[in-house]
Amino acid sequence: MSTALPAPERSRRIPVAFALITAATLALTACGSGGAADTTGGAAPAGRSGTIPTADVVSPVQKDAAAARLLPPDVRARGTLRVAASVGGTPPGAFYREDGRTVVGQDIDFADAVAKVLGLRLKREAASFEAILPALGSGKYELGTGNFGVTDERRRTIDFVTYINDGQGFAVREDSGLKKITHLEQLCGLNVATGAGTTFEVTLEDNKHVCEEAGKEPYSVKTYAEPGAVWPALRQGRADVVMSTINGLRYAVHQQEGLRFLGEYRRLDVGFAFKKGTKLAPAFRAAVNRLIEDGTYDRILKKWGTRGSAIEASRISPPEIKD
Repeated sequence: MSTALPAPERSRRIPVAFALITAATLALTACGSGGAADTTGGAAPAGRSGTIPTADVVSPVQKDAAAARLLPPDVRARGTLRVAASVGGTPPGAFYREDGRTVVGQDIDFADAVAKVLGLRLKREAASFEAILPALGSGKYELGTGNFGVTDERRRTIDFVTYINDGQGFAVREDSGLKKITHLEQLCGLNVATGAGTTFEVTLEDNKHVCEEAGKEPYSVKTYAEPGAVWPALRQGRADVVMSTINGLRYAVHQQEGLRFLGEYRRLDVGFAFKKGTKLAPAFRAAVNRLIEDGTYDRILKKWGTRGSAIEASRISPPEIKD
């Protein structure tokens, strides 16, 4: 299932979308589920000449009456949910097709499949990543999607329902001397590009002291509101290394010549985001677990080449993964 943004939002974002798709010869249109096995245990994206996967894994999903009964009565009665989606230039999460208006991706498929299980229609709007969590607290939206990692800090104000396990990693140009990042001290003296308002930004800012303690020049954190903008920064030399999601990095370096994935730094659960104290969480957890049971869950992961991010069961706001 694909999604077109509401008209006002489309007109505002189309130029940005095309810029992200074309900048620095990014090939955001290649992926598939039939490639060689990747190191996460899933299927790697298809070659750079491939196309965006179009398998319809959502339409066959049926409503589950037991899960739907867990919805708050007012939500069940109106049958709609207001959703804020972070849509950047970073497949496989959520991104624009070539038309600059149709939204596709793993996050989109999961949200749409859960909605079908619950008998809901999503009223989706694109929003910047860093604006979504505050907007949930204000009541502007009831649900946020955007590969939100579950952290203890976020759990203070946000409820989560997990659906994958992703995490943090690094990528560089092929000419970089970096081989694998196991400690942030290895970044000292470098420019690090990452998304604004992300767990990556928090991790980097909170650990700048490691360079001072080692007597080294601090690293500089370069943040970008549009996730896809980190890649032109890296390719054009404004950044030495990119910190982003494990799945997003694997996908990006597979599609772009001259880039290299440096491996995983740490893992995090990823979940649908809600205002703290939401009554929607039990229904969403039941819906995700239903998708796991009926095989839809695996079909979505296979479509996007992310089987290594599978979870055994959905949970509500689990503690942050610390190892």
